[in-house]
Amino acid sequence: MGLIPGRMTPSAAKEGRTSGATESVDAPGFAARKIAADIVENVIRRRRPLDEQLQHASTRPDFCRLPERDRALVRALAATVLRRLGTARHLLGRLLDRGLPSEAPFVEPSLLVGIAQILWLDVPDHAAVDLSVRLARADRRAARYAGLVNAVLRRVVREGTHYLASTDLAALDTPGWLMDRWLRNYGTEIARRIATAHAQEPTLDLTVKEEARHWAEKLGGRVLPTGSVRAVAHGPTTQLPGYAEGAWWVQDAAAALPARLMGDLRGRTVADLCAAPGGKTMQLAAAGAHVVAVDRSAHRLERLRENLVRVGLTAELVIADVLEWGAGLFDAVLLDAPCSATGTIRRHPDVPWIKREADIPALAAVQRRLIAKAAELVKPRGTLIYCVCSLEPEEGIGIVSDLLRQEPRIRRRPIIPGEGDILAEWLTAEGDLRTLPCHLPNPDLAMSGLDGFYAARLERL
Repeated sequence: MGLIPGRMTPSAAKEGRTSGATESVDAPGFAARKIAADIVENVIRRRRPLDEQLQHASTRPDFCRLPERDRALVRALAATVLRRLGTARHLLGRLLDRGLPSEAPFVEPSLLVGIAQILWLDVPDHAAVDLSVRLARADRRAARYAGLVNAVLRRVVREGTHYLASTDLAALDTPGWLMDRWLRNYGTEIARRIATAHAQEPTLDLTVKEEARHWAEKLGGRVLPTGSVRAVAHGPTTQLPGYAEGAWWVQDAAAALPARLMGDLRGRTVADLCAAPGGKTMQLAAAGAHVVAVDRSAHRLERLRENLVRVGLTAELVIADVLEWGAGLFDAVLLDAPCSATGTIRRHPDVPWIKREADIPALAAVQRRLIAKAAELVKPRGTLIYCVCSLEPEEGIGIVSDLLRQEPRIRRRPIIPGEGDILAEWLTAEGDLRTLPCHLPNPDLAMSGLDGFYAARLERL
């Protein structure tokens, strides 16, 4: 590819001066692109989580005025940019020999939103280019670069598909520090399969209270080998069949596995630590346990309370820091510890770009304290399930190994293949659960994949 200098031509400068922001704002489709570009900027420059930014966007008056189709486009645009951020930035690096203008930071999200539409979304090229140019024009500092945005995106229209065909996308869309870790811990083949799985937008996984096959048929999905229902949903989750009547809740198929490792829970007391958003709490309650769900976030526990009411289940909710909380001993304890979340990149494509490798040892230190506290809450002969949605060994098997060395009254109780609908290939040599994003392959890519989860079942002697 040839190079496009990172500076204005005289015609571009004239175009930037004569085009008003009002014209851009009033253009059909502009509002959705502007909100998406704002979200992207906040994620990549300020390291703010995508879900948080989407929630914030939903309160904006301009978002509330959008038709549902454009609201969905906002989400799709932001997620696609983050899912393909490495590739898009590499492409820009080849097209801009002087790089992006540092004095106009909004140029980058304007370009990224355009590239995502041209290369990966079903949007007419002319609309993608025009609206990205309008994004630049509407920003005070980026307006003088509107001509540059136009030239770059027209080049992407002409040559972008050829570029994709000759580029190692899996490697580009994973930050180097993260890919290096996976290469060391899983080997080249598995590391690449993990990265490739992240390129596929995931479908909706549901845990149903009963009649899984009925709801799979009703939602146009299928029942997975794990028992979860996987559906390709269109439109808001709250409008899907079964939501209002509380027949199911959203939960990745891998996230639904740890709670199944406790056996018969009828009449038993279970502490669910770091419980929000609450999928496991609802599983435990549905299995007949008396559940005490503990989380430090009052807001997140309130959402859990609302979901419990919707699905017709009950649990005792406690707002507390787990490390400072104690309420006797329990028959079983489930600890889903806060972690780097590198196993959830399929559903949270912002994770690679807002996390840093230095976060992992800091999180592991907290996890060690949490698992030690959880072990203190288990009755003799009781069960402790430790799990994290991380692919990093320091947050999984490393935490469990440290506890077993330091606490002689705790032992591992290996998981048996087939138990809890867990496949043999998802178990480690020690008998722990380890799912990967590339697991559960399917010729229909929309029906493939799992979140990366680690879980160990432990027992107090």
